[in-house]
Amino acid sequence: MSHDNLLYAHSGGVTAVINASAAAVIAAARASGRVGKVLAAYRGIGGVLDEALIDTAGLDEGALERLARTPGGAFGSCRFDLPQDDGGRVMDRLFAVFDAHRIGWLLYNGGNGSMDAVARLQAEARRRAHPLVCIGVPKTVDNDIIGTDCCPGFGSAARYLATSMLEAGLDTASMVGSRGSVFVMEVMGRNTGWLAAATALAAGGDPARAPHVVLVPEARFDEEAFLARVHEITERLGWCAVTVSEGVRRADGSLLMEKSHDRGYVQLGGAGLAVARLINERFGYKFHWAIPDYLQRAAGHWRSATDLAQAEAVGRAAVDFALAGQGGTMPAIRRVHDAPYRWDVVAVDAAAVANLERSLPEAFVRADGLHVSAAACDYIRPLIEGEAAPPLRGGLPDYGAFAWTLRPRSLARWQG
Repeated sequence: MSHDNLLYAHSGGVTAVINASAAAVIAAARASGRVGKVLAAYRGIGGVLDEALIDTAGLDEGALERLARTPGGAFGSCRFDLPQDDGGRVMDRLFAVFDAHRIGWLLYNGGNGSMDAVARLQAEARRRAHPLVCIGVPKTVDNDIIGTDCCPGFGSAARYLATSMLEAGLDTASMVGSRGSVFVMEVMGRNTGWLAAATALAAGGDPARAPHVVLVPEARFDEEAFLARVHEITERLGWCAVTVSEGVRRADGSLLMEKSHDRGYVQLGGAGLAVARLINERFGYKFHWAIPDYLQRAAGHWRSATDLAQAEAVGRAAVDFALAGQGGTMPAIRRVHDAPYRWDVVAVDAAAVANLERSLPEAFVRADGLHVSAAACDYIRPLIEGEAAPPLRGGLPDYGAFAWTLRPRSLARWQG
């Protein structure tokens, strides 16, 4: 049996540019002349197990352009870790689906956990002498995959958050009252502070502008030092703006706040409110707090052109690596030059980056743990540059609307 079809799948949280990678994969695979059908899994690896596969042949050039500019995961996503101790049941099912649909190439778009799946699937293919070539396509707004200068999705989320802090700072400064005013914004960042650090770009190097304090997971939260800084700034300026990573931890390593547990996955949230209440209880300052939540990763209207170009580039490179038989690799972005910013794409071993997290370097966090350094801003700034605005219809972004039809099943339903 010839395995000449290519399968693409999303994994985990989505981004403003993840569909741009998908569109680039589809276009590059078609242009190669070597791929039969380009399929997409409906809702990630869970869709592969369910044999819920989409034939992308119905996407013409115009539809691919709409796909590329649409945020969110157009094909759906899921959070699913390949089990280690199920007796091979999941692997057997996956390879049965690959055979049933003649899948010779699997491109898996995800973060550091997904790169573990890429490495394991490639190793399993070799063990079975199966022709599957598995490639990881990087993405995550958290920017925490090692081996790559940055992660597609981060630049656009960083741009949105820096803009939000800039504008909220102007608003807060204009509404200063006799009590003092504090604005707190809680951003994503479970274990790393890349997104929080990005908000520092709003200040443009001016210590009087927002944000005045940036709290990241890499620096343990010192309540008294933090409150003293907020008090000093508010008494001097009449207001203070604070960025808080959702994963900020106390000196003992415990989370400042978490929302819930779901099958071992800890959902974070509430650190911003906890910090705002601390300030209010101590000083009586008026406060407002905000959680951008999905807004920060879904802002397709405010994508960075750099981020978009990198998302497309890793998609094209993934196809190139797949067709060259470079299984178990991930296309990584390499920073070639800082100013002007230049980059290219290189292959890295997926197994070498799997399940590892890249934290903010020590030099990116100020010694007092209450802000990030100029070096952090210098690193992030080029990643948010350039405009990639979508066309408008009726005053709103003209995003695509896609109705998928699944391929007929060949196997019995998966009993997960």
